Amino acid sequence: MTRTNLLLLTIFAAFAAACGPAVSELKNTSNTNSGAAATPAPQTLSVVERPQKIKDMMAARGEQDEAKPTLKIVEPKADSTVASSTVKVKLDISGDLKGYKPHMDMETKMGNHIHVILDNQPYEAYYDLDQEFELRNVSDGEHTLRVFASRPWHESYKNDGSFQMVKFSVKNGGADTSKPATTNSGNTMSNTNSAPTPEGKDMKESTAGAVDAKKPLLTYSRPKGEYKGADADAIMIDFWLANAKLSGEGGEYRVRYSVDGGDAKFIEKWEPIWLSGWVAGKHTIKLELVDKDGNVVDNGGYNSTTREITITK
Repeated sequence: MTRTNLLLLTIFAAFAAACGPAVSELKNTSNTNSGAAATPAPQTLSVVERPQKIKDMMAARGEQDEAKPTLKIVEPKADSTVASSTVKVKLDISGDLKGYKPHMDMETKMGNHIHVILDNQPYEAYYDLDQEFELRNVSDGEHTLRVFASRPWHESYKNDGSFQMVKFSVKNGGADTSKPATTNSGNTMSNTNSAPTPEGKDMKESTAGAVDAKKPLLTYSRPKGEYKGADADAIMIDFWLANAKLSGEGGEYRVRYSVDGGDAKFIEKWEPIWLSGWVAGKHTIKLELVDKDGNVVDNGGYNSTTREITITK
């Protein structure tokens, strides 16, 4: 080998050694990016206007969205004691209904309905007040029952009288405390009989006996459950507010919300908001009623509620 060839070989080897790590780092970066593509992208949510699909439904309903439904809880009676783990729920509806009536369209599986909430668990939709509605396997102790009128897309009516709440107790009911409470149709109403509960792992435990119907009270309604396809494009946050006025309407309270433990944001008017930008997977939503100093307003633990939803795209 000539001296010239030897010199060229030495230079090439040195160049390759110098470039080697850079080439290796580039491959690792490429692999990392490839792996990141399989992971949901960071989520950036934004408040958007009411979806056109909902606007179209409202237009087709005529005057119904201007209705002022008034509910009455006939059973269980306020402060009553039920000697059974099966508790019958009976409601009456009256008021300026403008055609509003709870019912389910069997083709769309949607319709006006009543949200029924046992303690501080997710609601169950009650579509036909002429049909029996029961809470089954309700554990011994004191409980709260909350109800309010809702539209087909689960937006609540916010007029006086739409929301009602009673306390009742179960004594010697014989519930199987290893299993959740359900409706007579088999839908889960409450998992308070067993852990973990759907209230959310970060939520302060709520107790029915400590709730004061005269104090400010936030009732979580939506979002709830699973959202698929176009239904996940914009998701509604909605709630019922009793004995409190929000700051944007001349009051001293705000509703604080956060998603997946992220930055807190505030709702200052009692109306639903719609969030867009969701990525597929499970998400947690926390709603809290806070005072002017940002402190959660205490009322039996009910004013801070966390729920988990699933986005499927």
